[in-house]
Amino acid sequence: MSYQEKRSLVSLVGTLLISVLYGVFIYQRYPTGSPETSEVFKFWGAALLLFVPVQVVFKVILYVLLNVLNTIATREEEPEIADEMDRLIELKSVRNFCYVFMIGFFLAVGAPVVDLEPSVMFLILLITFVVCGAVLDISAFYFYRKGI
Repeated sequence: MSYQEKRSLVSLVGTLLISVLYGVFIYQRYPTGSPETSEVFKFWGAALLLFVPVQVVFKVILYVLLNVLNTIATREEEPEIADEMDRLIELKSVRNFCYVFMIGFFLAVGAPVVDLEPSVMFLILLITFVVCGAVLDISAFYFYRKGI
């Protein structure tokens, strides 16, 4: 298995793991009361704003651990040069990420239109972030495995 495939799998597992842990954290802190109070909007806004830095920090830690463990196990360092295939795989993976994000965004914006609670909109956005990250990692793994 190539380094890029390992990186994609580690990123996928990390995305899913931190998302589940963050989801449990958010569920425990969800405010009780009417779903349309300003407290609920503040809660969801803070939850979404905090989710991105938590994911970034966790992924940086995972990539450092991957590099250290991979270097110890294989005695090879991370490839420093990205060739045309790596760039093409990255572009196709980001394209898939964007497609899923746009679908999730339109679903979230459409939720209040069909008279769903505003909390549903924020929940759809949060789930969209998780699914987008998973699609990015799965796409990269698939394209590296397939060999474009």
